[in-house]
Amino acid sequence: MQSSLAQSPWSQVWRRFRKGRTARWSWRVLVAMGFVALLADFIANEKPLYCKLGASNYFPAFKQYAVDLGLAKWDSVFLQKSWDEHNYEAAIFPPIPYSSTTLDLKNTRCRSPFGSQSVKSLRWRHWLGTDQLGRDVAAGMVAGTRVALLVGVISMGIATLLGILLGSLAGFFGDDRMRASWTGVVLNLLALFFAWFYGFSARSFAMGEAAKNGGIGLELLKGLGIAAAIFLLANGLNFFIKKWAKPRRITLPLDLLIMRAVEVMNAVPGLLLLLAMVAVLEKSSIFYVMAIIGLLRWTPVTRFLRAELLRIRNLNYIEAARAMAFPEWRILWHHALPNAIGPVLIVVAFGAASAILMESTLSFLGIGIGSGGVTWGGMLSEVRGNPSAWWLALFPGAAIFVAVTVFNLIGDGLSAAMAER
Repeated sequence: MQSSLAQSPWSQVWRRFRKGRTARWSWRVLVAMGFVALLADFIANEKPLYCKLGASNYFPAFKQYAVDLGLAKWDSVFLQKSWDEHNYEAAIFPPIPYSSTTLDLKNTRCRSPFGSQSVKSLRWRHWLGTDQLGRDVAAGMVAGTRVALLVGVISMGIATLLGILLGSLAGFFGDDRMRASWTGVVLNLLALFFAWFYGFSARSFAMGEAAKNGGIGLELLKGLGIAAAIFLLANGLNFFIKKWAKPRRITLPLDLLIMRAVEVMNAVPGLLLLLAMVAVLEKSSIFYVMAIIGLLRWTPVTRFLRAELLRIRNLNYIEAARAMAFPEWRILWHHALPNAIGPVLIVVAFGAASAILMESTLSFLGIGIGSGGVTWGGMLSEVRGNPSAWWLALFPGAAIFVAVTVFNLIGDGLSAAMAER
């Protein structure tokens, strides 16, 4: 007897997805890229994974995480020389003994992969060449993989959350099923303004400084915490007002408002809007770019989810749930949304490819990315000043092509698998 998992609709979609050879290999390539991104510090790093100096054993590549978090400090012995100049009694270096920001001053001005290089041995050779500053191209490719997948995953994660929320409100409640007290509407609009001001605008300097020091994630969490606290305070106050004052309830035309917002967003070219938003930032950071791309890519998710919910909300099982007096929010989250989420996954796959292209375009133009960051688009842009450095065009360009193609093929595979249901 087959298990319930094997008979579930999603397991059937997964089996149909894996039947397609193109989709299956695209998924394998994406998984391989994920491992490269996750293990980037152990694949390309100037610090050894393990080394022995004197009677002490060290694990510098692992300790770097504790140092970055402020939980540890480097021993004085590592502050006197560069990592390749120590007389190790034993050492295990990563496969690529350079990080993406390591400057090999003996191999500057774009050394070719097949040309002469000033290295101590083949172990230290730059197998994919170097750029104008002497940075290893292979290490840059590894770092670029992490950036590309982070951009694709985080930006589309933001877009998906926002799109699911707005698409659910527009498609399920429409223009006549959402009723709220006028005090709740006013308080939440005020909360939106104060959450943006106190959570992000008033803290822009602190977030900019954190971006320079690599601690932007913590500052973003603080901003989100402040915003959430303001919304909780506003809705708590509205709860007591409704309990004692009984304010008049009004019908909110959510579908009309949300779809007009979608049309406004789609009326402006995405890249132009992205360039405008990045241009006003005081500090450049890849985290800001990911957030902006996410805030620009929510419209396809909203439109597809709305279309599905418009079809689902009048089906028999939804009407039966209403007849049993279930709350509308429970019907939405437990019954309607799980059956409408399928097309959203296809949109997310294509959106991830679009996000990687947008980030690569910004990197190629030299804007929006923090100083010192290495991305595929940034590496590709160096060809403009070094036309003969073919490897700076070939390897990053091929990586961008593969990443975008993989996400698009996965989207096609999901679309075909769901169409067979």
